[in-house]
Formats: sequence, C-alpha cells, structure tokens
Amino acid sequence: MLRQISLGTLGLSVGGFLAIMGFVAYATENATLNLVGFFYGIPLVLGGLALKASELKPVPLSQPTPPPILKLREETATPTQKQIRLDVTRYRYGQKAHLDEALERLGLSPSDEERPLLTSLREIEVEGAYGLVLEFTSPMILLDKWKEKQEKIEKFFGPGIRVTLSQSEEDKVDVALVARCC
Repeated sequence: MLRQISLGTLGLSVGGFLAIMGFVAYATENATLNLVGFFYGIPLVLGGLALKASELKPVPLSQPTPPPILKLREETATPTQKQIRLDVTRYRYGQKAHLDEALERLGLSPSDEERPLLTSLREIEVEGAYGLVLEFTSPMILLDKWKEKQEKIEKFFGPGIRVTLSQSEEDKVDVALVARCC
C-alpha cells in the first residue's frame, strides 16, 4: 500500500497544512504553532517539491491479473520476476525511466531519446509457467535489435527465466519473462 503513495504529494500536503497553520498562528500571535509551521511545514513543502520533480510514476497493469495466475505467481515466480514487478509498480525517485539501467547494460538504450519506455505490464501463463510481460514503447529500437539481444536479456535477468519477444503493434515490443517450469 505504501508503495502506491507518492511521497512528493504526501510531503506537499502535510507540509502545506503545517505551513498554513504556521502563518495563521503567526497572524494570531501563537508562538508555539508558529514555530511548528515554519520549522516543519516549509521544509516539508520544499522536500515534497523536490520529490515531485524527480518522481517516476508506477507502471500500470494493461489488464487485470486473474486469480489462477496470481496463484501461479506465488508458486512458480522467480525472485527476479517478483522484484521487477514490485519495482516498476511503485513510485521511484531520481530515475529517468523504469528499468533504465537494465536497458543501458543490455545495449538497448544508446541515448535518452532512443531509450524504450516501459508503458505497462501484464501477467500471463505460458505452458503452466508464470510469465511477466513488460510492454515497451520502442520507436527507435526495432524488434530485430531486441531479438539480437535476446540471449543477453535471458542471462541478465538470471537463471530460471526464458525470454520471448513479440511485437503487438508498430513501435511496441513485448518482453515476456517466463519462469522455466520444473
């Protein structure tokens, strides 16, 4: 639950309330509340603004995950799949894009302008195994380039995962990270 809350928004809200309370207390000559507003409210507002400026929103699910796949995730998902799902579905701070470092190491992000963007994800079942599909918008890097890197992607995301690549529509690439079954 906490991963779905924007710390920037929280800082702005609480800090704004305390700062306003401090200004009202200053106007009514209430020294104690005045200090709380100025010493806590204003720094919280500034911190909230800084977090908002560097905020990266969670990636949404492109379709709801059915209960059988949730059960399959609990039983067969690899630690890497679990970590990726948790990382991209929460607010992040100080990053330009989700999985930007991974894409850079894989040679799929030559520059910020060419970097594929993770737009959504979905969970699927592939031959009885759990699959996490990362849906990228990739206008500059074509599917052929992704396929050249397929073996490297499998090695990067670790043992127990096989990767399948597909193109749902032009400029879109789906990267399915499928747990190797049994």
